[in-house]
Amino acid sequence: MTAYAIAHIGPVDGPLHEEVLRYMERIQDTFAPFGGRFLVHFKQHEVVEGKWHGAPVLVAFPDMEAARGWYKSADYQEIIPLRTRHLPGDIILVEGVGEGYDAGVTAAQIREAQA
Repeated sequence: MTAYAIAHIGPVDGPLHEEVLRYMERIQDTFAPFGGRFLVHFKQHEVVEGKWHGAPVLVAFPDMEAARGWYKSADYQEIIPLRTRHLPGDIILVEGVGEGYDAGVTAAQIREAQA
């Protein structure tokens, strides 16, 4: 099942630090061994509910094992400080849902479990 790394990075105040740019230049290569690819990266976004201060980042991986492997990899761990010294952020790894997923079925299962 496809898994995702979802990041909320920033906010960015002023120009990006040189180390952040080096992080951005190197991150792509850390995905290759794990089949990761950017779906969203520092693109324009529109907040329609709540608050979102920063940039959205979304990376797809073939499964959770690959996503965890990427995050824990020596190559990625080596570059994390290039970003975290200059930009706050939150990152989660999450498993996606399959084709034909129905939220109503999940709601029914939750209702049953809560009864």
